[in-house]
Amino acid sequence: MQNFMSVSLLINCAISACAFLITKQLIPSLRDMFIAANLFGNDLCKRNKPKIPEAMGVVTGCMFLIALFLFIPVPFVFNEKQVNEFPHNQLIELISALLSICCMILLGFADDVLNLRWRHKLLLPTIASLPLLMVYYVNFNRTTIILPIFVRNVLGSSIDIGILYYIYMGMLAVFCTNAINILAGINGLEAGQSLIIAASIIVFNMIEMTHDSNTRMEHAFSLYIIVPYFATSLALFMFNKYPARVFVGDTFCYLSGMTFAVVGILGHFSKTLLLFFIPQIINFLYSIPQLFHFVPCPRHRMPKYNATTDRLEPSKTQFHYKDLNIFGRLCVSIFRLIRIIEWSESDKDGVVITNNFTLINFLLVVFGPQHEQRLTHYLLVVQVLCTLVAFVIRYPLAKYFYEY
Repeated sequence: MQNFMSVSLLINCAISACAFLITKQLIPSLRDMFIAANLFGNDLCKRNKPKIPEAMGVVTGCMFLIALFLFIPVPFVFNEKQVNEFPHNQLIELISALLSICCMILLGFADDVLNLRWRHKLLLPTIASLPLLMVYYVNFNRTTIILPIFVRNVLGSSIDIGILYYIYMGMLAVFCTNAINILAGINGLEAGQSLIIAASIIVFNMIEMTHDSNTRMEHAFSLYIIVPYFATSLALFMFNKYPARVFVGDTFCYLSGMTFAVVGILGHFSKTLLLFFIPQIINFLYSIPQLFHFVPCPRHRMPKYNATTDRLEPSKTQFHYKDLNIFGRLCVSIFRLIRIIEWSESDKDGVVITNNFTLINFLLVVFGPQHEQRLTHYLLVVQVLCTLVAFVIRYPLAKYFYEY
């Protein structure tokens, strides 16, 4: 069995390499076509504000799907020869994964073209994850979670949470598809952070395949999907990094999030997956006051560009403190107490001016105005450091909470 997985992975890598080369050629050749179709945006963080083709993530998504379509027969032909029985369950898993990813590409492209409302962005990922959850129910239906050592004397070694587990997985899909989208706005950030998360998943799967033979098939399945994703995303990053020649659009953000959710759910490492999203979780928690409109939230919270200095500065929001509800006052009071926001208040009319609550703006508050390229590097370094922390939590520290 190990031999056929090795052969399948080698073929998968070969197909992924071809997808990378084709994507690298397609993106610049389609640039003028996207601009002619009015799928473009102005790069607001440049002095001349050039026209940049938008929604190029749809090209990456299509090549990613084509690579997986071509790969579909490979693992099943080799597997059938090994066990003399066609692995129908695994085929259904792969098809359902492709269906969920394809739905998110459609949603992302619709958002790029139609500018959907936030309620649609929350509802549609939930619906897109239903095929995935149904296949999980039919093939596995494992809803038991292992409890840490320190609570086992009270609650036992494990607990079956039933339907709550499916609610958790549906929420995971929603979070992953939106987490990358709200940590965005500067050249190379969306594609860069996605590449680091994908590389982290690849490394994790390879470690688990080496050490745990019982879950080798699940982690091989994860690699079948994540390797082509990494290859096509790398080609996109080459054109999206500073100075960006293309924008990835919401299509890429939703494609990325659903791909990560798919491999985490079907690979049975959804909790570990969240460890690779530490910066996105921090950004989400920091953004909660504005996302839930406890504090006024502008349509775009990207940094403010100063054309004189060619630097990015924290973008601002303003409001009257007395107009905030109890939750808004509590949030800003806590943020002021721990000094993670700027705060200035007018003595005359009581208008409060503070930075928008995003990780990008927070770094600008801490380090001061930065060039766009350097700011992207800072954020990607944070992503890498958090990945290292994730591996430390997953391996050296986990043995103190769980038995292996």
